[in-house]
Amino acid sequence: MSTDIRHDDIIPERAAGQRIDQALAEMFPDYSRSRLQQWLKAGSILVDGHTCRPRDRVRGGERVAVRAELGDEAAVVPQAMDLDILFEDEHLLVVNKPPGLVVHPGAGNPDGTLQNALLHRHPELEGIPRCGIVHRIDKDTSGLLAVALTLKAHTSLVAQLQDRTVGREYDALASGTFTGGGTVDAPIGRNPRDRIRMAVVSGGKPAVTRYRRLERFSAHTLLRVHLETGRTHQIRVHLAYIGHPLVGDPLYGGRPRLPKGADANIRQALAGFRRQALHAARLGLLHPGSGEPLRWDAPRPADFEALLERLRAFDAAAE
Repeated sequence: MSTDIRHDDIIPERAAGQRIDQALAEMFPDYSRSRLQQWLKAGSILVDGHTCRPRDRVRGGERVAVRAELGDEAAVVPQAMDLDILFEDEHLLVVNKPPGLVVHPGAGNPDGTLQNALLHRHPELEGIPRCGIVHRIDKDTSGLLAVALTLKAHTSLVAQLQDRTVGREYDALASGTFTGGGTVDAPIGRNPRDRIRMAVVSGGKPAVTRYRRLERFSAHTLLRVHLETGRTHQIRVHLAYIGHPLVGDPLYGGRPRLPKGADANIRQALAGFRRQALHAARLGLLHPGSGEPLRWDAPRPADFEALLERLRAFDAAAE
């Protein structure tokens, strides 16, 4: 089934000088840049009433009209799955995603995703971009995700994300020790040598990550991380950039960092944790219907908490 897509918006002044496809990707984060390029080439997006090429530059202030169709390629089969739902009404659903669950279907994961499960629970999500999922977390990251159940709620949540008023905080177990908190302000884009990875690159999208120390171990630190922006792999990239990659991160982590005098048990615990130690622990937003400020907290999953207990036990025994 196809879904008609209609948007009317104004290109922000801060986008002046950007390519039109880049500006649109920031304005409409629910659609990939390649899809927006296709719509531009097909004439499904008009800027001040005219067609544009993806490479054309914008001045800021232009009116954008999107009249497109989300084709059958977006169709996802509903599947019954158990979900940890923390909040649900006619506007909004908040789910605590377990590690290992993919958010959207894609290459290698055609089904068994959160999107499949949401469509089974709410078939009406078929008519909402990305089935109402307005932000995402990686497959092996656990924690909180908000889902818009109506187009009005979707518009509200996307606007809150663009305005950076959605509060997202993560628990992250980083390699190395920190004396306190800090901020990483460094642009993120595709790694020019490895398209699977992201990296801090000149010309990348602005990215700001703030962190504070929750607990320090002899060779690791548990951080509370606050996202001001939402770039792909942002926390993973920024912490690796400052020399403190996440424990278990298969893309950015490198070899496990061991505490001095590490025994077989702690070596096995660190080597056996084969996903990034990252959990979306807190989520705050304005309810898209009432405007009421809401916040949710989700406990760390069992494997994450078990690793922390092993680190605590090792440090206690070493004292």
